[in-house]
Amino acid sequence: MTPIPWQERPAGKTDVVWRYSENPIIPHDLIPSSNSIFNSAVVPFEDGFAGVFRCDSKTRQMQLHSGRSADGINWTLSNERIQFWPDNDQVAEINNFEYAYDPRVHWLEDRYYVTWCNGYHGPTIGVGYTHDFETFYQLENAYLPFNRNGVLFPRKIKGKYAMLSRPSDNGHTPFGDIYYSESPDMTHWGCHRFVMGATSGWQSTKIGAGPVPIETAEGWLLIYHGVLTSCNGFVYSFGAALLDRERPWQVLYRAEPYLLAPQAPYERTGDVPNVAFPCAALTDEDGRLAIYYGGADTVVCLAFAYVDEVVDFVKANAAS
Repeated sequence: MTPIPWQERPAGKTDVVWRYSENPIIPHDLIPSSNSIFNSAVVPFEDGFAGVFRCDSKTRQMQLHSGRSADGINWTLSNERIQFWPDNDQVAEINNFEYAYDPRVHWLEDRYYVTWCNGYHGPTIGVGYTHDFETFYQLENAYLPFNRNGVLFPRKIKGKYAMLSRPSDNGHTPFGDIYYSESPDMTHWGCHRFVMGATSGWQSTKIGAGPVPIETAEGWLLIYHGVLTSCNGFVYSFGAALLDRERPWQVLYRAEPYLLAPQAPYERTGDVPNVAFPCAALTDEDGRLAIYYGGADTVVCLAFAYVDEVVDFVKANAAS
C-alpha cells in the first residue's frame, strides 16, 4: 500500500493538527477549464490515490472532475467534468446535469461510492459509484431538496447503509444541523435521527459532516466543519466529535475548541475568504491522519494529525 502523505509536526509546535508546509497542494488553475479547485475527496487506489474534485469552471459552474496521484500530493486531473451514467432506466429520469459540488468518496463492499451536493430543483444529496475512477454511475438522489454534506459511513451499521447529512435551504443557508439516516439498499433512506446542532463560537451558525467518519475503539471520529457569522460574513473552521459505534446519532464527546481555523493566507484570501472546509481524510496503520480541505473556496490543502491525539483532544475538551 502506498504511504499516505505525511509531514512531521513542526519543531516546537503543540497543535493537534498542523498544516503541510507546501500548501496549497492543488492550485486554482491546475487544469485549463478551472476557475477554482477545492472541497475535494481522496482515497487510496491501486498503487497510489484517486479522487473526485470540485472544479468550478470559468463560467463558474460547479462541477466534479476525477483525478489520480502517485503520492497524494501531486495530482493529475481530468479537464472534462465527470459524466455520470444512470445506473438504471429509472435513474435516467433524473440524470440531467444541473450542478455538482463538495464530493465525498470511500470504498464500501465492492465499489467506490461518491456522494455530492447534486442539483435537482435545488441542492440535494447525489449518490453514485465507480470501480475505476474513469466510468461513474448515478443512483437515486438520497433525499428531497434541500440538503447538503451527505457523508456515508464506511461500513453498514446493523445491516443498513448509513449516512450523515445537513438539511438546508436553497440559498447560502444561515443555519444547519447534522442528521443521521439509514438505508437497506442505498436507494430508500429513512429512520432519520438528529445527531448534533450548531452551538456557539466557531460553530454558532451551522455545522456539517466532513470526511467519512473514522472508526476507532472510542467511537466514530467525526471531523466536521462549523461556521460562525462575523461582521465580514461566514467563517468556516473544522473540529471533531466522537459518535457511538452502533448508534451513531448519539454523541459521546464533542470538543468545544476547533482543530483548525482559517488563519493561513490561502485560507483567508480567495473566492470566498475565511474558509477551511474538510472533505477527506486518510489514515494508516501507524495512526497517522492526512486531512484534505478546501482553502477559501479556491485551492486544495493538506493538514496532518494523529488519530489518537485527535480522540484525546475531543475527550479532554468536550463540554461537561
